[in-house]
Amino acid sequence: MSLHELRPSKGSTKRRRRIARGIGSGLGKTAGRGTKGQKARRQIPAWFEGGQTPIHRRLPVKKGFRNINHKEYDVVNLSALEKHFEKGAEVTLEILVSKGLARGDKDGLKVLAFGEITKKLVVKANKFSRAAEEKIKAAGGEVITQ
Repeated sequence: MSLHELRPSKGSTKRRRRIARGIGSGLGKTAGRGTKGQKARRQIPAWFEGGQTPIHRRLPVKKGFRNINHKEYDVVNLSALEKHFEKGAEVTLEILVSKGLARGDKDGLKVLAFGEITKKLVVKANKFSRAAEEKIKAAGGEVITQ
């Protein structure tokens, strides 16, 4: 086989449609555009919506992106723990939800250091701010990361 003998496979290529080349071609006169109307008279983009506000303007502008591994935590402050728990109590997400201090529909619980804590508590959470962890331990409590 030589280079000059190379040919595409039978049926793999198709002739280009030649529009607007006379009545005999079957695509003469209106050249496949039908009759009358804006689309017959000039090129308009496929996304044109007839004067209606286009979809790309109706949709809100989304700034940036959200990482698919992003975690969102229910947040509780030390001041809330001080107010709602007795000395020596165990604090978990389930208990906080039952007391109405957290919603429980997020990826876990994070304890923040707003406020002071004087009671010795056993706190179980997914995350702690560094200051919160230090304050709980200083009060004689225990920090358990789940």
